[in-house]
Order: sequence, then C-alpha cells, then structure tokens
Amino acid sequence: MPRWKELRRYCINTGWELYKSTDHDYFRKIEENGVVLRTKVSRGSGEIPVGLWNRILKQQLCTTQEEFNKNK
Repeated sequence: MPRWKELRRYCINTGWELYKSTDHDYFRKIEENGVVLRTKVSRGSGEIPVGLWNRILKQQLCTTQEEFNKNK
C-alpha cells in the first residue's frame, strides 16, 4: 500500500493545488469538464490502510493504481 508521502507527491506531480494546510494537507484539481476533485493527505508517515486507499483512489483521485504508480 502507498504511504501518505507518495500520495502527496502524486498530487504535486499531477498538478493538484494545495489549497489548505492544517494538521492535514488539502488538495484540489479542477478537471477540464469543470468537475472539482478533492483529497486530504495526512501528515503521518505510515502506509494508507487498504480500505481507505481504495476509496481515495476511486472516489477522490478518480484514477487507477497503474496511473498512480506512474506519477508518484
């Protein structure tokens, strides 16, 4: 499973905007069709739990594991 730092790096590498930084980092990306994608990245250093990772990948990033791996 990916680590939180890999998710943060993915967001930066793929053009997500860091719009809020508190105890977590909040990123957003506006797609060409006007859809706004949002995700929250923990400042922790550990791995992302499997169930949570699957939700982040599909519902928040709207990408595949393969695409994530290419851009992390």
